This record gives sequence, C-alpha cells and structure tokens, in this order.
Amino acid sequence: MEIHLIIAKNLKAIRESKKLSLEKVAELTGVSKTMIGQIERGESAPTITTIWKIANGLKVSFTSLINHPQPDTIVVSKSDIQILSEDNGKYRVYPHFPFDEDKRFEVYAVEIDKGGFLSADSHMEGTEELLTIFEGELTVRVNYEEYTIESGDSIRFKADRPHSYHNSGETLTRLSMVLYYPN
Repeated sequence: MEIHLIIAKNLKAIRESKKLSLEKVAELTGVSKTMIGQIERGESAPTITTIWKIANGLKVSFTSLINHPQPDTIVVSKSDIQILSEDNGKYRVYPHFPFDEDKRFEVYAVEIDKGGFLSADSHMEGTEELLTIFEGELTVRVNYEEYTIESGDSIRFKADRPHSYHNSGETLTRLSMVLYYPN
C-alpha cells in the first residue's frame, strides 16, 4: 500500500476515534479543512511538515500516522516461530507475541523436557512474569524460595530478581509465559 493511502486510513481512524470533525482537526493542526479532507481521501500526499503538524495538533506520534495499521486479528502458526533453546535443547521457548512498546507485554509458549533447567537473570525493575502450566510440573525458584506448580496451576512473581525454572516432574512440561513490563 502506498504511504499516502496508509496516512489517509490512519488519519481518518484517529480523527474518528477522537470524535473530531474535519473543522476541529483543521483548527487543532493549522492544516486547512480542505487539505485534511484530501489527505483522508488519499487524494493528496502530505509533506513531512504537514504530517508533523497533524501529529502535534492531534497529540499523536508521527509514526501512528505513517505506520501500516496492524490487523485486528493475527494468527501465529507454531511452524512460523523461531524456536529459542537452552540446556542442550531441553528448554524451548516459542515467542508467539514478542515485545511491543505499545502493549508492554510479551507472550511465550515454553516446553521443558524432564530434568530441563534454565536460570534467568533479573529483568528490568518492576517486571512481572505470569506462568500457567498446561502439562507436567514446574519448580520455579525466586528469591531463594521454591514453588512447585502442576498442570492447571499458575504463578505470578516479580521477575526483577534472579529466578529459575526446572522441570521437576516425570514428563514434558508445557506452559504459557507472559512477561509484563512497567511503564
């Protein structure tokens, strides 16, 4: 899609989400109502200066006007994910939804073979991890305390300190991991 059409779609979506008329956008940005209308219809390719005026006037980021909008629905196929592994392949991480600055979290699926272990360094201050075990058993060590959780159980902990994961059970452990980062 051409950039001026992306800008057209984004500008219209932002204007409508803020419930602003073309007149109000013109007033806030210093860009004429006619020009705003032409940009929204994809009839005009705005200059960088004009895009900055619109972004500043609407109090949105420059990139929110020029980035291709993300679809409302995204399907992530396990076969498309680059697997990360540790402990000689016994600890496997599937980054389904990597970190996104706007969302402040990331989501992983994790598989740990029997006996598999990973020691993790502290994440940035205020980071939390939320784990849900779907199969097997997991022992999590945080602040020198151990917590053993089984299939169907969940745990949330402050991950801004060293922590570790160990498959302490007799079978494969599968879990979901969400990392939440503070603002």
